Amino acid sequence: MSLTLGEKLRQAREERGISISEVAEQTRISPHYIDSIENDDYRTLPGGIFNKGFVKSYAKYVGIDEQEALQDYSSLIANQSGVSSDEPKTYKPEVLTDDRATSSMIPTIIFAVIILGLMSWGLLKLVDYIQNQPSQPAANTNTASNTNTVNTNTNTANANVPTAVTEVNEIKIEIKTSGEPVPLYYWLDGSGTSINKTVTSGDPLVLNPKQGLRLSYYKSFGSLVQLTVNGKQITAPSAPIPPKKNAIEYEINKDNVVQILNSGQIPTGETVTSPANATTTNRPAPR
Repeated sequence: MSLTLGEKLRQAREERGISISEVAEQTRISPHYIDSIENDDYRTLPGGIFNKGFVKSYAKYVGIDEQEALQDYSSLIANQSGVSSDEPKTYKPEVLTDDRATSSMIPTIIFAVIILGLMSWGLLKLVDYIQNQPSQPAANTNTASNTNTVNTNTNTANANVPTAVTEVNEIKIEIKTSGEPVPLYYWLDGSGTSINKTVTSGDPLVLNPKQGLRLSYYKSFGSLVQLTVNGKQITAPSAPIPPKKNAIEYEINKDNVVQILNSGQIPTGETVTSPANATTTNRPAPR
């Protein structure tokens, strides 16, 4: 007795040691559909070209000739009892009507018409009220707005004018560098002994001199030094005065700090040299 299509497929699958789940994973066919195909039961399948596609994919995966499998499927469908057609299953929707639904909608429609009428009447009243408002208050509002704008602009312009410094009770100086480390020397409050300090952008020199501070560093670092006095950025000299010197030297004290804060730079007339009797320790050789 010859084997049916489902038996042929099952036998080929078992000979190769393939499980139903593996076939389902590789062919994208539901395991339930594979089990129905092996049992020659196509009533649960979608029908039509979908069934043929399932049979063809299954046969190809287990090594059975696809055309032969499709012929067996067609013969089985023609002779199988309970399956009258090979076309996809279709369903016709049914529309249920009830005359009572129409009558129950009448009160709702009437209520909606009343609400719509009230809304239209309110909208017309609102438009009429807006059109009858006098236009004079609007002009006054614009005048007041323009006045406030002028006052605001005046206050802003006044705020942008810097206030001149007339007196300084405390001096706070911060020196740092915008690039490579800078070795510098400083004399604090008229001391005759210099102190050496290498400043960086992350390790600045912060001092609060009581009388004044004298700074000195090589002219090659002039463009790197950043100077802040009492929180204000001050432009430090970038070259020595006179130009023939190898070091930039200047002093910030109570006599010139007001001028420095107002001008934002070190006065060229305040550039000084180290005193003859100053004791300098650990001065590195010039580059």
